[in-house]
Amino acid sequence: MKISMYQASVPVYIRMLTNLAAVLEKGAAHAEAKKIDPSVLIGSRLYPDMFPLSRQVQIATDNAKGPAARLAGVDVPKYEDNEKTFPELRGRIEKTIEFLRTLKPEQIDGSEERTITLQLRGNTQTFKGLPYLLNLAMPNFYFHVTTAYDILRHNGVELGKSDYLGKS
Repeated sequence: MKISMYQASVPVYIRMLTNLAAVLEKGAAHAEAKKIDPSVLIGSRLYPDMFPLSRQVQIATDNAKGPAARLAGVDVPKYEDNEKTFPELRGRIEKTIEFLRTLKPEQIDGSEERTITLQLRGNTQTFKGLPYLLNLAMPNFYFHVTTAYDILRHNGVELGKSDYLGKS
């Protein structure tokens, strides 16, 4: 059976971004209930050399819209990366989901051999569509979604595996 590049990407991105938005909602509620300035959570990081929560969310959305757009052969939407509040971060997620919903299976299916060329850390790297999706795009996306979850959990937000995975 051949893999559907669309099914392996767009619905997965939408589901996990929806879950991430719910995790952020719990983070905002936690800050309010505990009388914590929300900017403290937004600026939190797991280690000093890691990005804060806000940047983790920005990168997670970038790693959903970018690969999906590249596989579909359309322009990647550009965002300003200026979100500083929970509502702004959730708005960025919703904007990304809205973009993903514009993509159709016929735009992405068959992109297994599409050439994807990226600038990564100052180097040009070229991939074929399937290895790009499975070996770079999805792992990078999951890394940043997981790190955002972990930052909030580390800061006392009551989250569990079901928050990360969402409803089946």
